[in-house]
Amino acid sequence: MQKYIIILALITMSCKGQNEKNKPTEKATSEIIKTSEFELIKAENQQGLLILFPCFPCDAENTLSEFKIVEISKKNGFSVLAMNLNERLYLNPKEKKELAEKITGIVKEQNLPEKNIFVGGFSSGGNVSLIISDYLVKSKGEIQPKGVFIVDSPVDLLGLYKTAEKNLKLNFSEPSIAESEWIKEMLDTEFGNPENGIANYELNSPFTLETQNIDNLTGIKDLKIRLYTEPDLKWWKENANNDYEDLNAFYIEKLSEKLKTEFGNNNIELIKTENKGFRENGERHPHSWSIVNEQDLINWMKN
Repeated sequence: MQKYIIILALITMSCKGQNEKNKPTEKATSEIIKTSEFELIKAENQQGLLILFPCFPCDAENTLSEFKIVEISKKNGFSVLAMNLNERLYLNPKEKKELAEKITGIVKEQNLPEKNIFVGGFSSGGNVSLIISDYLVKSKGEIQPKGVFIVDSPVDLLGLYKTAEKNLKLNFSEPSIAESEWIKEMLDTEFGNPENGIANYELNSPFTLETQNIDNLTGIKDLKIRLYTEPDLKWWKENANNDYEDLNAFYIEKLSEKLKTEFGNNNIELIKTENKGFRENGERHPHSWSIVNEQDLINWMKN
């Protein structure tokens, strides 16, 4: 997939907003390993593993700057593996296999826990988290996740396309127009115009509301699942003139309803926040890692 330079609002988060001075500070007892593929912080007494995927243009460094999870994870015995895999709204079959092998290799080579593994991602990284968790279970790989969570992810790619079309007609703001042009062009290239059929969207999207399709998620039925979103309609109205039905939050809520219907209610949590979304630089934005309460997440992982 070619490099994209447009800063996306609905599905991504600008890395330019991070404060380089506010990177996680690790204690001397931590083992930190950085490669081109990941950044790993090992807990001293490893009881589990948290694997994180970044937003579309972001990387591991940005993830650990925006998401203050490292210290609390270490204190609770969870090592943190922040992946550099980005620029993915979905994974094709080859990418699923390669990523599963890569994760398994890292776990083995770095002597990381093979139990109590949780996978999570922000924005497009949440899509990756859902799809790779589903693949790991279905392929019966050596590494089996115990739970998966997403943070304001564009789980319905057909819905994303429709929102882009609507935004282009609204012609409301330059950022919204630029983003929507990019989304429409990319999805037209990858999957085709939905007017000619939506099979490719269903084949690759975590969820397709129009047909209630969750074929790419049936493997996570027995996992713990959390879906985070901050449906701040006022903010989106002011910045993009969007309605609730245009937001990631709308499709996440519909996905939650579908999963609860198909899987049962016990393991699925929809978490809606209010006024929690802020970037590392202090900018107010409901589409942010900060909507996740780190202590509550760790408690969920431990229980």
